[in-house]
Amino acid sequence: MHPLPCSGARLLHSRILFQLMGMRVSPPHSLSASLAAGVYLQWRELVTGWFRRLLHKPKPSSVESLKSSHSTSSSPSSSSSSSAKSSRSSPGTSLATSSISLSPVSALDISASDSPRWDKSYDVCICHSEGDMELVEELVSYLEGQPESFRCFLQLRDAVAGSAVVTELCDAVQNSHCWVMLITPGFLQDPWCRYQMHQALAEAPMANGRTIPVLKDVDRKDYPRELRNIYYIYMALKEKSFRQIRDTVMRYLQGLCQSSTKRME
Repeated sequence: MHPLPCSGARLLHSRILFQLMGMRVSPPHSLSASLAAGVYLQWRELVTGWFRRLLHKPKPSSVESLKSSHSTSSSPSSSSSSSAKSSRSSPGTSLATSSISLSPVSALDISASDSPRWDKSYDVCICHSEGDMELVEELVSYLEGQPESFRCFLQLRDAVAGSAVVTELCDAVQNSHCWVMLITPGFLQDPWCRYQMHQALAEAPMANGRTIPVLKDVDRKDYPRELRNIYYIYMALKEKSFRQIRDTVMRYLQGLCQSSTKRME
């Protein structure tokens, strides 16, 4: 069989392309029957060779397939981790499910004689209503029993007899590193609790870890507007909440010591 002329090859290619596009194209009248038969035979050989190469195409190795399946299976966990991070990034939300990582500063550094911790009389001031006294006493006993021996201000225990209430509340805020706001239904109805909360916010408007709101038996909608830009701890399990309060105070004191060390250097 004679080789296909260039013009016939171009006609063949054009016809195949149009057929692949779903279009019906009749061969030109100038194309003879013998030429058409030659075109068909060459086209069949081309298609047969193409399918043969496709069937004998090497499959990906098992190692590569394992790598691809591993990357596919690991992507949901990474996306869930990023979504969990983003869910904790919004202000005014609970820290009940998050863990607080402490910086590598030992308790000995915090309790050293030259530590800035001793610049104030108390590590923690507990702001609470009188109806929550039993819970507050448990919290104070827990914090003071820690190896760091946190110094807590408890109003009914530490306030000076004969002093004005306003003076004692203001002094407690100014002489404490951190302030725990135990926000309960009684707290929201107590004007003195709100007064002490406002004093703490005035002392540290940007919070910086010093103001620690703790919600108990209070709906999210009743959370004080003044604290909406501060993360809170939701007290569902008492022991877990106590640990979170301890870790938050510890983290602030560690940061305070680190800042002091950097200034001295």
